[in-house]
Amino acid sequence: MISSSPFAGFLSATFVWFALFATLCKGNLDPTDGFSPVPLKEGNFKLQKPYNVDPNKRYSFKNGVRRLWVYSNDKPLNRKSHTKPRTEIKITGYNYSEGVWQFEGFGYIPNGTTGVSIMQIFGATGHATSFMLHVYDGQLKYYDEKVIKDHIYDKWFRVNVIHTVGENIKVFINGIKKYVANDRGGKDHYFKFGVYTQKDSSRYMESRWKNVQIYKKL
Repeated sequence: MISSSPFAGFLSATFVWFALFATLCKGNLDPTDGFSPVPLKEGNFKLQKPYNVDPNKRYSFKNGVRRLWVYSNDKPLNRKSHTKPRTEIKITGYNYSEGVWQFEGFGYIPNGTTGVSIMQIFGATGHATSFMLHVYDGQLKYYDEKVIKDHIYDKWFRVNVIHTVGENIKVFINGIKKYVANDRGGKDHYFKFGVYTQKDSSRYMESRWKNVQIYKKL
């Protein structure tokens, strides 16, 4: 029978390698493969909000979902800041200057929110940030430039951002690699998520996040 012949064994091995190759080509390997999660406690999630409002006026954390919102006429995060309004979570305790680090979270953007950064990697040379994920009219963008994903309003989507310090930043949406950006330098980085007003923003901006995790390359 063919199943017991050397040729059948060759076909079987070829099929295995072809299947592996097809999987790699489709990008179906999980972006967290080869990474180890770092332990996160609630103290690692530091809220930044307009300085003159109570936290519960711009932030809630219920049933595992972090909801963050801000208005375009809100105050900055402190009296001395000249930055635009924001309500963001800064991940503390895991600043990094080398290696390969990853942010993972499930995001949700309500229809109407636009002109806003929903996730960033702070720290760069000649810039404040190495990476920003913006929302404009239902599109996820690299800053206000390259479109990463269309039609993201009113649905949960998985975000994985891998920063290889000194080399590049890879963006995965729903497990699929969508964009690779050059690293922008800098020696002190950390992750943030929420809403941070950008140009041509809506009056009201909101993002929701759950299952946020930080990983480090093994």
